[in-house]
Amino acid sequence: MDRSLKMTAAGEADRIRLVEKDTVWRGFVHMQKLVFDQRMPDGRTIRIVREVHDHGSAAAILLYDKKRDSVVMVRQFRPAAFVNGDQSFMIEVPAGLLDDDNAADAIRREAMEESGYAVEKVDYLFDMYASPGTLTEKVSLFVAHIDLDVQAGSGGGLESEGEDIEVLTYGLDEAFAMIASGEITDSKTIILLQWAMLNRTRL
Repeated sequence: MDRSLKMTAAGEADRIRLVEKDTVWRGFVHMQKLVFDQRMPDGRTIRIVREVHDHGSAAAILLYDKKRDSVVMVRQFRPAAFVNGDQSFMIEVPAGLLDDDNAADAIRREAMEESGYAVEKVDYLFDMYASPGTLTEKVSLFVAHIDLDVQAGSGGGLESEGEDIEVLTYGLDEAFAMIASGEITDSKTIILLQWAMLNRTRL
């Protein structure tokens, strides 16, 4: 961490004090109620009550075939999109929770389970928060090169986890255009596709 970030973190610690933390619900997600005291710029202290969802951190990966300039995506049911009345079978990059693994090992596991492609060398890009106002989930983003002709398994996810995943292949330009068309709305997928377009010459 550079000096400016350390100074920022130290300043934040002086401004925020956790007063109370309670579990509201524990199921697929862990919902916590948090009570903070926050010191405002004018010196006043205000009390803030928030709920956050905590189900652990995750990793996601862009699987790229350089020879074909193509990417592998997956399509699966997402209940939150369903509740919103949107397209609930969403097109995304392979991703999953870390569980007890480090991010690199977790994404190798998830890539194989979801897409059927075995990847050894995965290049870490950066971390992101999708919705830090309510979610603790931090997603580590990766990219890996594959050969579309060399698929170690069928993918599709784990039946024991209720997964029903379709494996898809798109040209990079086609996949990127699906953001503007509204066919791809998942944030981690949008970020990875944008990264790929910005860094295409060195992919």
